[in-house]
Amino acid sequence: MEVRTAGAPENGPGTARERAKAARRRELLAAAATLMAERGFAGVRLEDIGAAAGVSGPAMYRHFAGKQDVLAALLVEISEYLHDGGRRVAEEHGDDPREALRELVDFHVDFATSEPDLIRVQYRDLWSLAPESAKQVRRLQRQYVEIWADQLTRIGGDPVENRAAVHAVFGLLNAAPSLPTMPQPRLRALLREKARSALGV
Repeated sequence: MEVRTAGAPENGPGTARERAKAARRRELLAAAATLMAERGFAGVRLEDIGAAAGVSGPAMYRHFAGKQDVLAALLVEISEYLHDGGRRVAEEHGDDPREALRELVDFHVDFATSEPDLIRVQYRDLWSLAPESAKQVRRLQRQYVEIWADQLTRIGGDPVENRAAVHAVFGLLNAAPSLPTMPQPRLRALLREKARSALGV
């Protein structure tokens, strides 16, 4: 699994050393997501993350100030990814709120079915974040909800009820990691169908 976080792509701009460092950082975050999803934040040491990615404990500090920094990177960066991706989808379909919502569902289904560890970490360990990081995550998540709710309100209905409906749909989609095992294509199709139906699109 490749955790979707910020960082220069392996073949993107920057020196070869910078690209290698960004790639190693992504490997460390992927290892951290897996371990924290299994054991919880309190049950994982920085050295455990490094060992899982083939990095020595002291070398971890070249990338992160500590375990809190790792958790913040996981949850802040995935929140940024969802917010920025949601805004991009809404802008691309600005003339058609129904199509925007259908595409937003597809976007979130892709996340929910490909990043189960991040969902587990979010639900279990959001409260372990430092206050400033937790505030940033909550702000980004509220803004992401509003992107969806704004599209739904453009179709009709009460804004407060529409916001509640969006939260309910997120509950459905983010339950993906705990649903009975089924082939990925079937899971994606099922989530897409139910979420679109709940939104009336």
